Amino acid sequence: MDKQKVIYAIYDDDDVILNAVKSIRKNGYNIDEVYSPFPIHGLDTAMGLKYSRIAITSFLYGCVGACCALLMFWYMMIHDWPLIIGGKPNFTLNENLPAFIPVTFEMTVFFASHLMVITFLIRCGLYPGSSSKSPDPRTTDDKFLMEIHTDDDIKKVKKIKDLLKKTGATEIKEKK
Repeated sequence: MDKQKVIYAIYDDDDVILNAVKSIRKNGYNIDEVYSPFPIHGLDTAMGLKYSRIAITSFLYGCVGACCALLMFWYMMIHDWPLIIGGKPNFTLNENLPAFIPVTFEMTVFFASHLMVITFLIRCGLYPGSSSKSPDPRTTDDKFLMEIHTDDDIKKVKKIKDLLKKTGATEIKEKK
C-alpha cells in the first residue's frame, strides 16, 4: 500500500514563496497547492498550472446575455406592445436594432460578469456554507503556505524539508 505524506511550509513574504516555488519545481518536486492571503502575480505559471478556461465561460455568458436582451426587446417592443415612436413603427427587430445596442451591451456585460463570478465561486468551493480548506488559518491574514504531497520515503522527505528550509521557509510541518 502506497503511503503519502503531506509537507506544509510556511513563508512570511510573497516574493520569497514565489522564488521558493520556482526553486522547488526546478529540483523536480511537484507543488500541490499554495495558500496566500492575496493573489501573487506569476504564481500560477511558476507552479505549472494550466491556463484557466473561465474567459471562455465569460464569453459564452455574454452571448447568453446579448440573446436575452434581444429576445426581451423583440417581445416587448415588437410582439407584445408595439409602439410608434417618432413616427417610426416597430415592425421588425432589424429596423430598430441601433436603438437597442446600448442596453444589449449592458445586458451582455451584466450576464458575463455576474455569471462568471458565480461560476468561479462554485468552482473554487467558496459558496456560502462551505468550510475553509486551508490547513493553517494564518494564511488568511499574513502567512503563505506551500503544500507538497510525497511518498513516505524518509530520505525524500528530508531532502524536501532541507530544500524548503534553504528557500526561506519559517515553519515546516508534516502530516500523514
